Amino acid sequence: MKKPIGCSAILFLALGLIPLSCHARDVPLWEAGAGVAIIDFPDYRGSDERQAYVLPIPYVVYRGEFLKIDREKVRGLFFKSDKAELDVSLNGSVPVKSSSNRARQGMPDLDPTLEVGPSLNLFLLHSEPEKIHLDLRLPVRPVIDINARYLGYMFQPKLNMDVRDIGGNAGWNLGLSAGPIFADQRYHQYFYGVNPAYAAATRPTYTARGGYAGSQFISALSKRFPRYWVGGFVKWDTLHGAIFEDSPLIKRKQNFTAGFAVSWIFAESKTLVQEEF
Repeated sequence: MKKPIGCSAILFLALGLIPLSCHARDVPLWEAGAGVAIIDFPDYRGSDERQAYVLPIPYVVYRGEFLKIDREKVRGLFFKSDKAELDVSLNGSVPVKSSSNRARQGMPDLDPTLEVGPSLNLFLLHSEPEKIHLDLRLPVRPVIDINARYLGYMFQPKLNMDVRDIGGNAGWNLGLSAGPIFADQRYHQYFYGVNPAYAAATRPTYTARGGYAGSQFISALSKRFPRYWVGGFVKWDTLHGAIFEDSPLIKRKQNFTAGFAVSWIFAESKTLVQEEF
């Protein structure tokens, strides 16, 4: 087990756990807490080597009239109606030491990346009696590394379904998410390209192209108790059919990622607001 590595891995975890909203009820305007998570994932999409981390994680929730912040995202920041909303989408990747990865031996390290961009979310089904929400999310995210170097952009449309009180168990919430990933040539070259200076007998020169980058499927389960929150997730990643699947850096075309987290809530607002599912 390796030591914590900071905000990039925390961001990765926050994406994977996909916590959910709640049905209409009176809740605090804000909540604050902290917790810990365990997450196991491949070095990069397509790698056959893995990392496991224990991570400190923040717990911050704010339910303002226009600005809403939870463990998943910033919501309703730009626009919101009964049919759609425009908010901010976040993602990222952890650093990879090439000296510790067989496929990348002798190549430059992969810096941690941050993806931040707008997401148009279309509400397809909001069924209160069954407590089911089905949305189509359309995020476009420019990508930068730790040195603020631009690395391209990603487009990751996905269907997202939230189910409350799953199986009649009050408070247990299920999230399901699935969709393809697309990125430009610059992004793919950063992760999967091999420049002539780093070519080897088992790693020929490779120039990646932009386009389809595989698909992801995520399932998450969580529950908010009076003083703490627990959640876990499993993600399946497939690179079959990806534009770069013939890169010598692709060693496995299917990967699983899993994680579990618990957060203790130590402060909350006395002001109550109504939160809708």
